[in-house]
Amino acid sequence: MRWMTIGEVARRTGMRASAIRYYEKVGVLPKPARVSGQRRYDEGVLQRLAIVRFSQRMGFSISEIRRLLEGTQSRPPPARWRSMAMAKLRQLRQLTERVEAMGKMIRDTLHHRCPHLVERGTALASPERRKPQPRSDGSDEPGNG
Repeated sequence: MRWMTIGEVARRTGMRASAIRYYEKVGVLPKPARVSGQRRYDEGVLQRLAIVRFSQRMGFSISEIRRLLEGTQSRPPPARWRSMAMAKLRQLRQLTERVEAMGKMIRDTLHHRCPHLVERGTALASPERRKPQPRSDGSDEPGNG
């Protein structure tokens, strides 16, 4: 088995050594072996860091990545990945809907000489906008059904 120093891992992955140490600290990477106090990594760390990079690029948080990789030495179980990826897609759809609604509100202000920002902000906080959705039993009032 060929061992690498943290500097070599950093060069091969394009990551900073401080990022690699951080991933160890937060539990995304397992604690490496040490020789004379220096970290020594096997080739598996390169795969794990590639998964970390990809997951971060896809919007996964450090805690989500830690959960994805938990209990594995390299690649996560495919079923775990699929489950977490589907949840992330749902989050992204919700975020997309929110961004589209924000864009519509901004575009609406651009069609007016005076954007009426105070009135628009007040309308967002008005009770009519925060009205609860009708219940599935047809009742509009909480507790009556």
